[in-house]
Amino acid sequence: MAKAKTQPNRREAFGSRNVFILAAIGSAVGLGNIWRFPYVAYEGGGGAFLIPYLCALLTAGIPLLFLDYAIGHRYRGSAPLAFRRMHRAAEPLGWWQVLICVVISVYYAVIVAWSVMYTWFSAQLSWGAGNEQDFFFSDFLQMGDPKEGISTTFVPQVGVPLVIVWIVVIGIMILGVKRGIGAANMILMPLLTVMFLILVVQALFLPGALDGLNAFFEPNWEALRDPGVWASAYGHIFFSLSVAFGIMVTYSSYLKRKTDLTGSGLVVAFANSSFEILAGIGVFAALGFMAQAAGTQVADVATSGIGLAFIAFPTIVSQAAGGSIIGVLFFGALVFAGITSMISILEVIVSALQDKLGWSRISTTLVVTIPLAIISMALFSTTSALVVLDTTDAFVNAFGIMAVAFVTVIVVSWVLFKLPVLQEHLNRRSSFRIGILWRLLVAVVVPIVLGYLLFSEFQKKLTEPYEGYPVWLLGIFGWGMVALLVVGGILLSLLPWSAKSHAKDDPGYDEFLAVEAYEPDPETGSVRVQKGPKR
Repeated sequence: MAKAKTQPNRREAFGSRNVFILAAIGSAVGLGNIWRFPYVAYEGGGGAFLIPYLCALLTAGIPLLFLDYAIGHRYRGSAPLAFRRMHRAAEPLGWWQVLICVVISVYYAVIVAWSVMYTWFSAQLSWGAGNEQDFFFSDFLQMGDPKEGISTTFVPQVGVPLVIVWIVVIGIMILGVKRGIGAANMILMPLLTVMFLILVVQALFLPGALDGLNAFFEPNWEALRDPGVWASAYGHIFFSLSVAFGIMVTYSSYLKRKTDLTGSGLVVAFANSSFEILAGIGVFAALGFMAQAAGTQVADVATSGIGLAFIAFPTIVSQAAGGSIIGVLFFGALVFAGITSMISILEVIVSALQDKLGWSRISTTLVVTIPLAIISMALFSTTSALVVLDTTDAFVNAFGIMAVAFVTVIVVSWVLFKLPVLQEHLNRRSSFRIGILWRLLVAVVVPIVLGYLLFSEFQKKLTEPYEGYPVWLLGIFGWGMVALLVVGGILLSLLPWSAKSHAKDDPGYDEFLAVEAYEPDPETGSVRVQKGPKR
């Protein structure tokens, strides 16, 4: 008696296009929108920075977003599976992106955990007036000296909320794409928007807010002559839109066949940019108040990243009337933005292994998230957390995300020549049609910009040790981590696909191609008969 052929489960799907858009916005709107963009814009010429920013958005961000959507939707898989279906030799690109998400998820969780604790601290003003910096580094993180080596001393006020964050995120992931990720974004994104709007309104009524807004928006046209400002705009856009490291490829693979891809992409891109400008208004209005209270200039208090979130904003909270409310809203927004981004990062990993191994959703999620949670606890609930986080983040962003984006556009455009096929796929089902300009942007403009950014970062980090950290630390958590991403991506692609995986005989993918083969071309009206996919 012939053995029955094993059929994998059909691929999960978002409940609707609106849910997908909210999930994609939730991924794009993260910590960087709130604590990075305002300072990048301020340093890049204030109001004048909007020119390179919009150029970067239109010539690189949106074209790459469309590319990710096209790859994920056409090839109906996680990043490794989608690239494998494009061409077997391209599979390592997908695993490279997956491993980037592995690294980011481990340290991203601890920033969310810090934000959870600072939401609580804000309600009580736990740090004490004038003690914000010492409280963060000494009392809260209990930060050690990196020159003395990596410490394993446990910091309970970091470890406990970190466990809570992982439990919440794992619960969302277990529920799946529709009931977990989709439902979480349907709840958290409206809450995040409302909270941040209230925060901005409160900040605008603070004394000195107008000074902060003037500093943020006043154009410095001379800055536009600096190539570094343009590079900064492009670099920020790559990270801000969550492109080129598997997230949008994975999310678009959960869309139904007839979905407006480019229309959805435009909504996501401009919603993300709108939130960034809103964040800039709120942050600099608050910094204007801080400068006035200290009797100094906005330039003297303007900062970004961890310094803005966990030192400058607590200072504002301590000095402002109703500061506790501002603190709860700000750090609560960081928590919600962090969780929606974190689940998108983890979904890249879970989806990839589920495709590769053919396991159930729950089994794959637990196998992925529990080890990552343990590693996260081991590295980032200790007194060495900040140094390891800072080093890993700097190198993985520069030589992970930008590097894989550079290689991907070269391979897809110039090695596999897939841009015409992907352009046709986008145009078959989208309201906003694209043409040769899109192919030129992806194949020419994006590689040139990414190549310049990569060269600049490489030169900068070779010239002097990053932040003056010990060479051994940079070798392990910096250059070593980058090398591991590339080697690991190649090794994972060599592992065989399970007989139960989606790589073979996926009914959803086969039916998708079968329908597409007989769908009339939107321009000519002709029907193009295709053969089955080459596996």
